[in-house]
Amino acid sequence: MTSNHFFSILSRWFEAHARDLPWRHTLDPYRIWLSEIILQQTRISQGMAYWQRFVERWPTVEDLANATEDEVLKEWQGLGYYSRARNLHYAAKQIVALGQFPNTLGEIRQLKGVGDYTAAAIASFAFGIKVAAVDGNFYRVLSRLYGIDTPIDTTIGKKTFAALAESLIKDVPDTVPSPFGGMMSGASLFNQAVMDFGATQCTPQSPCCEDCPFVEECVAYREDRIASLPVKKGKTKVATRHIIYIYVRCKGYTAIHRRGAGDIWQGLWEPPLFEDQSLPEWRGKLTLLASGVKHVLTHRILLADFYCLETDTRPILPEDYIWIKEEELKKYAVPRLVERLFKVLPDFGLVKSPKGANMVSPR
Repeated sequence: MTSNHFFSILSRWFEAHARDLPWRHTLDPYRIWLSEIILQQTRISQGMAYWQRFVERWPTVEDLANATEDEVLKEWQGLGYYSRARNLHYAAKQIVALGQFPNTLGEIRQLKGVGDYTAAAIASFAFGIKVAAVDGNFYRVLSRLYGIDTPIDTTIGKKTFAALAESLIKDVPDTVPSPFGGMMSGASLFNQAVMDFGATQCTPQSPCCEDCPFVEECVAYREDRIASLPVKKGKTKVATRHIIYIYVRCKGYTAIHRRGAGDIWQGLWEPPLFEDQSLPEWRGKLTLLASGVKHVLTHRILLADFYCLETDTRPILPEDYIWIKEEELKKYAVPRLVERLFKVLPDFGLVKSPKGANMVSPR
């Protein structure tokens, strides 16, 4: 199948099935970049409200760069993978220092937190650069369409799919009609169409093969290999960890500390945490709030027990802990698991649950 034939079929499908998303109505690289960072490992239905809040609170990259990291982390709360928020803030400062948003693939790739896929997506969407934004949807669509069983998580697999994607995008027209009205770059349409096609038509499970416009060309369909493609060589080992959180109440105050550098929850706040050790012998009334609370991360599963300690004597804690009024907890960004702790406090007649950003992600 020639690249022109592929693009012809794909563009017709996109005209009828394109997802109407707010960042597809702009060429502003700041808003496009923001959407791509938010949507890394986040579903569109989850990330939409966050994107809208970010652009309302910080309409320009200069506004975002001038925010504090705590403000950005608090606005991000609930999305998970908090390194994205820290990288976003750092990259905003990089862009401001440059004096403009970088407009070449190489320069975009230098931004903190921007990998090959994200750089290609921004370059094609905002600047019309003909580069394929190869993500999981690309791997799935191309592996099935061409019957490629080279593992996608190997060096040779990544090179194979990147080369194929580049051969398909290199001849697309510079500009084409947009499903949303007006014109758009051919590179932008190509990448957005493959993403949407993989997300809604050629899905991981139960793809819509019967009404697929590529059904006659699809090797996987012809050879009954849809379920076996794409191929992955390695499987991630998932470890289970057991932890204990203790929410300490002392005369209207509670103790929290900030997670340190190099941590997945770096910069976020939490109450005293204990792992693989017995409970401390603190004076006061200790109440079990919940046990075995399951929290799933990418490479690990956390099983947490929640306790509340009510005491008139502040326990001795490491120097990095601070004591704050309980009603001020809402000002601090916390991990999703700590939000779940806060949420059960009212069930025991304790403090009102601190309300932060909408909790939409299990991260």
